Amino acid sequence: MTTQSLAQALEAATQRCRQMDAPLTKRLNALANEVRHLDQSFAEVVDRMVNRLQQIEAGKSAPSVGDPMPLFVLPDETGRLVGLAQLLERGPVVMSFHRGHWCPYCRISAHALAGIEPEVRAAGAEIVLITPEVQKFTSEFKSDARASFLVLTDLDSGYALELQLAIKIEDEKRLAMTRAGWDISAFQDNENWTLPIPATFVVGSDGSVKARFVDPDYRKRMDVDDILGALRT
Repeated sequence: MTTQSLAQALEAATQRCRQMDAPLTKRLNALANEVRHLDQSFAEVVDRMVNRLQQIEAGKSAPSVGDPMPLFVLPDETGRLVGLAQLLERGPVVMSFHRGHWCPYCRISAHALAGIEPEVRAAGAEIVLITPEVQKFTSEFKSDARASFLVLTDLDSGYALELQLAIKIEDEKRLAMTRAGWDISAFQDNENWTLPIPATFVVGSDGSVKARFVDPDYRKRMDVDDILGALRT
């Protein structure tokens, strides 16, 4: 299968999984199965990367429940600077780290978050997505998700590094991604090939972590029902 035909097949699979009437976890699992069917060798590269990250317990040191969430000031998709302290003055914040607009798992996750945005706001909270991509692509990400929440740029993954969430993409995965058409250097405006471990934190208005989901397997995300449950307790 050519790179172009693989990209087309993956886009079709992403749309199917995004529109499934099923919990987010099942939608993401369905996409992972489709990827494995479309390109077994790519899926095996992902498996090896995830196994390495799990062995070193990547992300384990990120803020835990009860910890204060370190503050940030980051630009949103319009270039306006947004601070966590400013957001917390209005109520709890659901912070969700995503790899970028190019990542089909992130697109499905962001779309699911957009779907619960009215309920999150009804609980007095708001959602912010954080990605290492520059403004042009955060705007695309927000538009694709059909969301009204903020999408913030964590340039060079500086905030993710502070939270112990940033990982360096090793050569095998970098080569596989490039061959599949995902050269993320243009999206991040650097050659670092650093990405955040997808993670979600529900931060109370007091600035402490009320719930967290951190998993080095980027095919897994915090389910939206768990987010809503954390906001309601």
